Amino acid sequence: MDKPTEEHSVHDIAKRLAVRSRLPPLNALRAFDATARHLTVVKAADELSVTPSAVSHQLRTLEDALGVQLFTRNKTRLKLTPHGEALLPSIRAAFQMIASAAARLGDSVMMGDLVVSVPVGLASRLLTRHIGEFMVAHPDVRLKLIASNEDKEVYLPSVDLCIRYGTGIWPERQVRLLSHVELFPVCSPAMINGPMGVRALDDLKHHMLLCEDGGTEWTRWLLAAGMPASGFRMTEMGNAHIAIEAALHGQGAALGDSLLVGDDLAEGRLVRLFENRIPAKHAYYLVCRHEVCENPLVAGFTDWILGKVRTGE
Repeated sequence: MDKPTEEHSVHDIAKRLAVRSRLPPLNALRAFDATARHLTVVKAADELSVTPSAVSHQLRTLEDALGVQLFTRNKTRLKLTPHGEALLPSIRAAFQMIASAAARLGDSVMMGDLVVSVPVGLASRLLTRHIGEFMVAHPDVRLKLIASNEDKEVYLPSVDLCIRYGTGIWPERQVRLLSHVELFPVCSPAMINGPMGVRALDDLKHHMLLCEDGGTEWTRWLLAAGMPASGFRMTEMGNAHIAIEAALHGQGAALGDSLLVGDDLAEGRLVRLFENRIPAKHAYYLVCRHEVCENPLVAGFTDWILGKVRTGE
């Protein structure tokens, strides 16, 4: 075989560079990004509101345009090839830049639908008391709150922003700290001042310790305060909101924190028992899809809730 001439080699290189400089179809890139996050064509199709066959067609189009295979396929799930893993960070960065640019253009426009999922305790003890401030400031926003701390909403395309109490680990989502949490006992004024009042730790043995986790956090608090957990009566209430509501009605002492009971303490509905406090196992986080994190609605609500928490209101 004849050795290629220098002229032919230069021509071939220029041709390859020209092909690679062409931007792949945008819809194909969106299909790749969604499929890489879900690793199933069906879920990617649900997110993009198209059929699974349309997503498969876009993936084939992209692979043909790039000349490489992006996924390996089996019966149930997909897996990124080394080529797919190499491409994904650049695609996500590009979409993020586009989203950021669009957000900057629309910074002054706060209108449209906003769906926010919030744990029931935070929704009932903070948002229900202050959400009107956000709505008055942004009258063209149609807000829908979902009371939940489940991970399923984190991965639903119909939910714009989640506030979650947890570890801070939600793969394929942007996660931002909202607030760390420290726990301390609270009760009603009637309980602390009643005939079986609480002046010392031992006095808690005459009252119910209202818990949401089988008594794990109460046990930690008691041990940190220098008391074994034996001899105390603990009642499971299901979640922090119910435990605090029961404490408000004089049913016992609950473990609260400034994020959930700040208003109740400031307005005298609850009183704090003792100065001892312990860090909670988890914290509150803001969680959203990368492509919507700088959407004006999401960014505006994020700024508002961060300001609300940081000012302790």
